[in-house]
Amino acid sequence: MTKKTKSPLLAAVHETARGLYKAGVMDQITLREFDQLCVPPVEPLEPAEIKHIREAAHVSQAVFAKLLNTSLSTVQKWEIGQKKPTGTALKLLHLVQQRGLDVVVN
Repeated sequence: MTKKTKSPLLAAVHETARGLYKAGVMDQITLREFDQLCVPPVEPLEPAEIKHIREAAHVSQAVFAKLLNTSLSTVQKWEIGQKKPTGTALKLLHLVQQRGLDVVVN
């Protein structure tokens, strides 16, 4: 999976919003709300992708579960599609996919 980059248009709009805040036209709450809109959504992962992430890290399901601070049963269910990771677990899986197990080991 490729790393998503911020679109040039979104970057320009965000820079404009920051300028409006600095000029006193936009308040801090509005800028925070705008910043949240600029964070890209975390894409769901297919069961095969989760299995591939684990296998690429050369660890068993039990070790993977321990490193992700979840249960073996949960990892098994993710890999067969019985359960889907969401929230923090999904974000953590993406980080491991992009940067390897070092993000959870060190």
